[in-house]
Amino acid sequence: MAVQNEFENKRSKTLRWGYFFAGFAFVLFMIFLARIIVLQNTNVQEIKDDYINKNYREASLKAARGNLYAADGSILATTVMRYDVYLDFKTIKDTVYSNNIGALTDSLSQMFGKPRSYFRDRLDQQKKEKNQYYALAKGLDFDEYDRIRKFPIFIKGKNKGGFIIDRKFKRELATTQIGAGTIGMDNGESQSGLEGAFSKYLTGKDGTRLEQRVNSSQWKPIDYWKVNEPIDGQDVYTTIDLRIQDIASSALEKQLIKFDADHGCVLVMEVATGKVKAMVNLRRTEPGIYVDAYNYAMKDASEPGSTFKTVSLLAAMDDGFIDENTTVNVGNGIWVYAKQRISDGHGGGTYDISDVLAKSSNVGSAKLITKYYADKPQVFLDHLKRWKMFDKMDIELPGVTKPYIVTPESKRWNAATLASLAYGYSSRFNLLQLTTFYNGLANKGVMLKPLFIDKIMKDGQVLFTAKPEIMVKKMASEKAITMMTNALTKAVEKGTAKSIFTPNLKMAGKTGTARFEYWKPGPAKYQASFAGFYPANNPKYTCIVMINQPDNSKGFYGATVSAPVFKEIAGKTFLKTPQNIEQELLVDNKVDLSKMIEPSVKIAVTRNQMPKVTGLIGKNIIPQLENQGYRVDYKGVGRIKEQFPVEGTIINKNQRIYLQLQN
Repeated sequence: MAVQNEFENKRSKTLRWGYFFAGFAFVLFMIFLARIIVLQNTNVQEIKDDYINKNYREASLKAARGNLYAADGSILATTVMRYDVYLDFKTIKDTVYSNNIGALTDSLSQMFGKPRSYFRDRLDQQKKEKNQYYALAKGLDFDEYDRIRKFPIFIKGKNKGGFIIDRKFKRELATTQIGAGTIGMDNGESQSGLEGAFSKYLTGKDGTRLEQRVNSSQWKPIDYWKVNEPIDGQDVYTTIDLRIQDIASSALEKQLIKFDADHGCVLVMEVATGKVKAMVNLRRTEPGIYVDAYNYAMKDASEPGSTFKTVSLLAAMDDGFIDENTTVNVGNGIWVYAKQRISDGHGGGTYDISDVLAKSSNVGSAKLITKYYADKPQVFLDHLKRWKMFDKMDIELPGVTKPYIVTPESKRWNAATLASLAYGYSSRFNLLQLTTFYNGLANKGVMLKPLFIDKIMKDGQVLFTAKPEIMVKKMASEKAITMMTNALTKAVEKGTAKSIFTPNLKMAGKTGTARFEYWKPGPAKYQASFAGFYPANNPKYTCIVMINQPDNSKGFYGATVSAPVFKEIAGKTFLKTPQNIEQELLVDNKVDLSKMIEPSVKIAVTRNQMPKVTGLIGKNIIPQLENQGYRVDYKGVGRIKEQFPVEGTIINKNQRIYLQLQN
C-alpha cells in the first residue's frame, strides 16, 4: 500500500511539471503570435528607414574589363587586381594584439621602408579607438597582398586578425611595343584609341554587394553578401601585329630624330582584308624624345599634296581621257592658270602619263585635269564621291575627322580650284582615308573598310569574327587600275622615289611634299609623305608615312624624309617571306623573333590539380586554361615566369589563376 502511494505521488508530481511546461510553452507561443500580429500591423518601412537603410547600403561591385589583345595573342591592355588593406581593431583580441604587435611592425617596416615606430604609433592609436575600418595600405599588387596577409595577426584572417581586403580593378598596358596613344583609354568620361573603340565589348556588367556602416563617413564591404555577381567584359583581339608595329615605330622614330621633325605617323594595312596591322603616331616632347600621345593618323586632316595626284589622275584614266600614250607639255615647269601660278620643283618638257606621276609634276596634273574637267567639275568630283572621299570614315575608333573638299557650291570655289585639287590642295584628308584609297588600288580596285578588330572572345569561346567589308566594289576599270599601278611602280624605279628602289622587292608608291600654313609669315612649313604598296606585282601591304615639320635645312621632300621609312618597313615586314632583300633592310635589333615561335604544348587540369605552366608561352597556355573553364588574369607578354596557384594546388572552376609573363 505504501508503494502504491509513493507511485501516485510521483505520478502527480510529474503531471504537475508537465502541465507547467505545457502552459509555459502555450504562453510563449501566444507571445510570439502576438508579436507577429504586432509586426504585421507595424510600419515596416519605418523600421527599414530607421535601422536597415541607415546601417546598410547596396554598393556597386565592379566587373573586370576584358583584355585587349594584338592579333598574335599578345596582351595590349589588361585588368589587374589591386588590393586595399583595412584593419578592424575591434575584432582583434587584446592578448593577440599585445603578443604580436612587435613582430607585425617589424614586418611592415621591412615591406614599406618606414620605421617601426611609424606603424606602432598609428596602430596603437587605432587600437585604442577601436577603429573598425582603418586604411593600412592601398593599391597593392597580388605579390604584395600575398606577402602582407601572412604577417603576424593578419594571418588569423578577418574574424580574428581584423584583416579586411577590398579588391579593386586597375587597367594597365601590358606591352611597351605599342604606345598609350594608340591603345587609348576609357575613363568613363572620355574615350580614345582602341580601348575607346571597343569599350562596348570590353566593359562588363557591374554587380552589387552590401556594405555596413562603420561610422559617419566609412562603410565596410560585406564580402560574403553579394546581391548580384558582376559579369566580366569580353576579350577583344585587335588587328594590330606587334612585330609590324615595332618595325614601323622604330623606323619612324629614327627618321624623326634625324630630321628633327615635330611629329609623324605610319599606317600599315593588309591589302586583302583591310586589317590595320600597324598604327604609329609619334610626337616630339623634347629634343630627340618622341612619344605616342595623339592619333594624328585619324584626328588630323591636312592638304595631302602630291600623294593626291594618284586620286585625281585615276579619275581621268577611268573616264578614258588619258592612257599610256597620253603626253602633256609642262614647258619650263611653270604654268599660270586662272591667275594662279603653278610650278614644278624640277624638270620641264613633254611628259607621258607615267612621268607626270614619277616626277610628281604639279603642272602636268593640273593641265590634264583642267583640260578634261574644267567645264564639268562635277564629273570629276563624282569620282571622289564614289570613292567615299567626301564621307567621314565609318569605323569604331573615336575622333576620326571628316574630310573636306572645296566644291562649286562653296564660297571658296574659283576658276583655279580644280587645278589646285588636281595636285593635292583645296582639300583635307586624314591619313587613314588616303591609306584606304591606296589599299583599294592595291586590291585591284576593291576598296575595303579599315578593320581594327579581329575577333571577340569570352571564356575561351569565339563570339564574333570580323570579315572584310567592301566599301567600293569596283573603283575603276581594270585597265585604269593596271595603268596606275605601273605608273606608281615607275615612280619608285625611276621617279622621285628612286632613292628607295631595290631590285629585290618591287614597290609602288607616290611621294608627297605639301606646304601648309602657307598664308602665314615666317619660314615655310612642310609635311613630307609617301604612300604606296608592296610587292607591286602582288601587293600584301599598303603603307603610308607622314613626317610633319622636318628641319628644312636637313630636308623636307617626301622622297628624302618619308620614303626611307616606307622602304625599311617594306623590307623588314618580309622577313618571314622568302625574299632576296638587301642586308641593310634585315637589321632589326628591336624585334625579338623568339616571341613568334609557337611550340605545340598541350596542358590540362587533371584531378583538379594546377599544372606547371612556368616557362611556357602565355598566348598558347592562356586560351587552353580558359577553354577548360578557368578565369585567368595576366600581366606582361611572352613566356610565363610566375604562376599562382603553384603546381599541384587543388583548384576549382570558380578560382582565378594569376600569371606573370615576361615583358
